[in-house]
Amino acid sequence: MPLFDLPLEKLRDYTSSVVPPADLDAFWDRTITEARALPLDAVFEPVDNYLSVIDTFDVSFAGFGGDRIKGWLHLPAHREPGRQLPVVVEYIGYSGGRGLVNQNTRWAQAGYAHFIMDTRGQGYGGVSGDTPDPHPSAGGNNYAGLMTRGADHQDNYYFRRVYVDAFRAVEAAQSHPAVDPSKVVLAGVSQGGGITVAAAGLTAGRLDGVIAALPDVPFLQDFPRAIDIAPRGPYPEIAGFLGRHRERYEPMLAVLNYFDGVHLGRAATVPALFSAAQMDDICPPSTVFASYNSYGVSGGAPEKDIEVYRFNNHEGGQEHHWIKQLQFLRKHLS
Repeated sequence: MPLFDLPLEKLRDYTSSVVPPADLDAFWDRTITEARALPLDAVFEPVDNYLSVIDTFDVSFAGFGGDRIKGWLHLPAHREPGRQLPVVVEYIGYSGGRGLVNQNTRWAQAGYAHFIMDTRGQGYGGVSGDTPDPHPSAGGNNYAGLMTRGADHQDNYYFRRVYVDAFRAVEAAQSHPAVDPSKVVLAGVSQGGGITVAAAGLTAGRLDGVIAALPDVPFLQDFPRAIDIAPRGPYPEIAGFLGRHRERYEPMLAVLNYFDGVHLGRAATVPALFSAAQMDDICPPSTVFASYNSYGVSGGAPEKDIEVYRFNNHEGGQEHHWIKQLQFLRKHLS
């Protein structure tokens, strides 16, 4: 894949032209308040993961509308009794779910508590999931996939439910006695990276304890540009829908604007390590830099950095980037 987006020197200065809705904060204040009015009811059931060095709990908690959201909590088996651990709350890439009981335990292998949130209505591609979305018809017609589901109005949009689930996942992780509720790290790749950005912004000023964010090649950023230039992946679902519903472009952008990480990440107050891949044709690097450059600008300008992988597509830095993330957390948790 060639370098199809802006050159790196222009990427570093690129900012999105999107303007946040006037009622963005009021919308999310109302949304989060409604969600937190319902009992969290986080349940942790120990399960056999067939691993001698990791303990695993099957998790469920109340997400958007009180819907039950599944997850895993992995803990180092030989942890010091009574000692609470920092927790990495991980969000999953588009179409994926929480996976099998022992499929992803790497943050627990590094000595942290590792909380994986299942993504409602996904888990049908690559990695299996166990959480339905009981609102499949909200918003009427939509394109195959999830990007246009409920996009007739911001109250109905699919990612409103997912972002609320992500917020409540932090609360669920904090509720376990082995977790230090004052040391929560948010992490994810692609869609998971986009949810990480959103959660960093939505928890700021609303929920204590989040201390860092690790958005890896994040999706759900700078929607107008992404729709125009991404040739592959979920963004073309929106273009495919608009190809038949030509009159819906402006109304749909107005809805998507409430969920754009470029806006939500502005409120973030915690340090962040981003990554971008210059050959990424699923989450184009300009959209990632739009998010990075806006991150924290109204939240006190927290420390942030971005790793750029020039010759990689959407896979990004993979194992090389995980080492960077481990170093980043070691610095901020020391």
